[in-house]
Amino acid sequence: MRRVLVTGLGGAGRTTVAASAALACAARGRRTLLLSPAADVPLERPVTGTPEAPTAVADRLWAARTDPAGDFRAEFLDLQQRLSTGLDLLGAARLEEDELTELPGSGAFALLRSLAAASRGDWDVLVVDMPPLAEALAALALPEELRRYLRRLLPPERQAARALRPVLAQLAGVPMPAQWLYETAARWDAELAGVQALVASRGTGLALVAEPGPAAADALRTGRAGLSLFGHRLDALVANRCVPGDSPDPWLASLAAQQHKCTTEWRAVPPGGPAGAVLVEVPHLGRDPRGPEDLESLGTGPLAPARDGGGPPSEEGADGARPAPWSVLDRRTEDGTLTLRLPLPGAVKEELSLVRRGDELLLTVGPFRRIVPLPSALRRCTVSGAALREGVLGVRFTPDPGLWPRTR
Repeated sequence: MRRVLVTGLGGAGRTTVAASAALACAARGRRTLLLSPAADVPLERPVTGTPEAPTAVADRLWAARTDPAGDFRAEFLDLQQRLSTGLDLLGAARLEEDELTELPGSGAFALLRSLAAASRGDWDVLVVDMPPLAEALAALALPEELRRYLRRLLPPERQAARALRPVLAQLAGVPMPAQWLYETAARWDAELAGVQALVASRGTGLALVAEPGPAAADALRTGRAGLSLFGHRLDALVANRCVPGDSPDPWLASLAAQQHKCTTEWRAVPPGGPAGAVLVEVPHLGRDPRGPEDLESLGTGPLAPARDGGGPPSEEGADGARPAPWSVLDRRTEDGTLTLRLPLPGAVKEELSLVRRGDELLLTVGPFRRIVPLPSALRRCTVSGAALREGVLGVRFTPDPGLWPRTR
């Protein structure tokens, strides 16, 4: 299955582009599912289905909505049921379903669960209408971050055997964590690992929607670094609402010239990802698109994967994990160092922060932050310097004589 995640800048029209791309996929004979949180997707029929039971909206095209409020209620009630014994001992009054309201931030969890549920279906292509770029990157980073928290708080290798728990509790003087806690953590870790594998799969790519102009160009420079920091592949940049350049109206002609200058720069320097990322220019219809005919006229066909699976030729048909975009350069014979190279196009030195904590690197690039475990070889080294050159951060490591294997 190919998954196309459509994100973009706020108000850039990503929902319309996602619907148009899904319609183009279906027109090519692909069984396609469109997943969107929006209620006003410009299709012939309203989107009311769920990932498990989507709504048929066109030939070979189905659509489903994410439901953050319903997802939150279901997860909370499930957790409350698992804690029922402890809550009863405390005399706590349980909450009913109609008392629960959606909490801030629950939309990201609902999106990830919907993505996992939809990926289990029999679809050729899954098109996902994502939140704006910063929110989308934060949501896609959640599985990795939460799995790290679980491993730190409840490491599986530290759980004691069931028979030894009473003895250890007496020796330690504190109650041992209950078995259900480890079982719940293991279940969450397995679910998060599944979503993380989907995000990092070769079959998953991003389409970034932006309206060409100075403001979008500045935002995309920051977005480029965020995409690379989290290792996401950019399949396409969609320049939305492009006006024709042959208008006699001076205002439209000036706007068209500005847009043309911006798209020319984007074509020369793709905003993150491989050099093979395509630029798709979508015309402005002079009105808000309504219905399948308007969606078809937008020309988002390049976003639709081909029948053989699409993607770059070297990745056709592959659905395994993508190779890590970072590499280690061994220069021990030249100057006695190893260099960790991190491509961060668009990053600037003033907005870059790098901190080592134990066996991890804490990287901050503008508004984006990621904690990365170091390769085993670099864990036995000390950081001796770092430099940002031509969009690549190089972190130099010097082997620690006390930890590095000795050679004759």
